[in-house]
Amino acid sequence: MRRLFQNAILQFILALLAGFGLGLAYSWLLSPVSYVDATPALLRADFKDQYRIIIAAAYAANQDLPRAQARLSLLGDADPVGELSAQAQRMLAAGEPFEIARPLAQLATDLQLGTVSEPFTPTPFPTFSTPDVQFTSTPTVNENQPEVSQEATFTPQPTVFFEQTPLTPLFQETATLRPTFTPTAGPGAPFVLTGQETLCDPGSSRIMQFILVDSKRRQIPGIEIIVTWNQGEDRFFTGFKPELGDGYADFIMQAGTVYNIRIVTGGAFVPDVSAPICTDANGSDYPGGILLTFQQP
Repeated sequence: MRRLFQNAILQFILALLAGFGLGLAYSWLLSPVSYVDATPALLRADFKDQYRIIIAAAYAANQDLPRAQARLSLLGDADPVGELSAQAQRMLAAGEPFEIARPLAQLATDLQLGTVSEPFTPTPFPTFSTPDVQFTSTPTVNENQPEVSQEATFTPQPTVFFEQTPLTPLFQETATLRPTFTPTAGPGAPFVLTGQETLCDPGSSRIMQFILVDSKRRQIPGIEIIVTWNQGEDRFFTGFKPELGDGYADFIMQAGTVYNIRIVTGGAFVPDVSAPICTDANGSDYPGGILLTFQQP
């Protein structure tokens, strides 16, 4: 009796395995699943990134914000602005050119503000024209001397005088600080510096921190920040560290260096910022950090 029971269990297991194998063979070979009219929300993560790049490039060309927003909604992202900002951050961290990541960040900014920014147009190089100079010569004939004893005479070529328009230099180099940005009103609501706090914490040494919020104190991602100093320039965006806040960004300062800060959206400008000097418990000085808070009125 016991042997019959064991044989029945074995036959049942074999029947289950055979049915499972036949079902896989039918679904994979005879009648595989085919997707028809699938939405972009079913794409893999890397394909979604390519889809966002195409949407941002199309938006940079036609400036159609509602259409770009409708296309992004097909991806099914819970936070399209955050996804655009995070992808721009990943591209810059991977060494991608800034010109490729710019449309993603600009689209994120425009979606956050609900307005279309002015397209970026490079400054054309000046062209110079050189005046055309024509040379004319008149032969000289000596009529008083007979033709038999005629001697060749040399007539010098005429001297050509022309006036050249002086060229205006494009820029003038100085031995001091490099040119700084002039604060101009940018697209959308402007940002105003509402707080500048010194951070005397060893963990925040030489870190310039930014927090950008709107009029309702909500942090805004995708806002471009430009920091310049006498040896270079750096550009970055808020929202690259979502664990610290959507409107958070930071920059590593050098001790004794003066920085100028510009918020591209709204044109907020803060000059002459440097790392403060703090003192630890042992009485030793060290460079501290700075926390800058910008808010839309």
